[in-house]
Amino acid sequence: MDRKNATHFEQELLDLYDYYVHGQIDRRVFLERAGKFAVGGLTAAALLEMLSPKYVFAAQVPAEDARVTTAYLKYPSPDGSGEMRGLLAKPAGATGRLPGILVVHENRGLNPYIEDVVRRAALAGFVAFGPDALWPVGGYPGNDDEGRAQQAKLDRNKITEDFVAGANFLQSHPDCNGSLGVVGFCFGGWMSNTLACRLPGLKAAVPYYGGAPTLTDVPKIKAALLLHFAELDTRVNASWPDYETALKAAGVAHEAHFYPAVNHGFHNDTTPRYDQAAAQLSWERTVAFFKQKLG
Repeated sequence: MDRKNATHFEQELLDLYDYYVHGQIDRRVFLERAGKFAVGGLTAAALLEMLSPKYVFAAQVPAEDARVTTAYLKYPSPDGSGEMRGLLAKPAGATGRLPGILVVHENRGLNPYIEDVVRRAALAGFVAFGPDALWPVGGYPGNDDEGRAQQAKLDRNKITEDFVAGANFLQSHPDCNGSLGVVGFCFGGWMSNTLACRLPGLKAAVPYYGGAPTLTDVPKIKAALLLHFAELDTRVNASWPDYETALKAAGVAHEAHFYPAVNHGFHNDTTPRYDQAAAQLSWERTVAFFKQKLG
């Protein structure tokens, strides 16, 4: 399969796609505005297809990889949706309890890319758990457009409680030693920031291009933060100055990295916005951070 990267597209088109996948414009508006980039026999619909995820690439650690053990587990969320489900992964043959990492998906449910990240975290030596916010409506539907539409209809307060419950489930799981971190992407980055405010027992949070939490809650953060931003992601980056000021005022340990000339979603290796160098460096930093902070 021919694999495109961001250099094949105009930045304005990449920004349009970002607006589309984050609900700022609908499909019709995207296609209308993308029409001017449809040259050489391409259509706007074809451009949208080219920019959309190709999950055949989401297999750095395939589901059948013998190095990790995985299982879908249900857990209670009494203050949220009642019953939830997620993917648990750990290193194959692990004998003792391990630090836990909660993996929080984007705004479209537990898709193959995020499941792969759960397995990558397990391969790095952790017990990892990725809840699916869409489980109350049947789980990730196999299509990102449908997943986005479904997640947008859910109560965000309930979703937050579902991830709080997921973190508690992981922290008390027999395979976890109680030392807990969280990593999330896009919506999951915002959720990672929010969970840092909500969970006093959280030791480390790694939001990827995530929006700031409620700033008045920042003094509640006990975890250390490692924040990854994309230089070209002006939408999310706009919230950083005030968030940084609040973190400094509250004395929260934090480290932020801005990856040059890359777009929102640069870690997601299934779309053209993926940047291999930034993705690899950020993940190396993430794993090292978790090993340092979680023990």
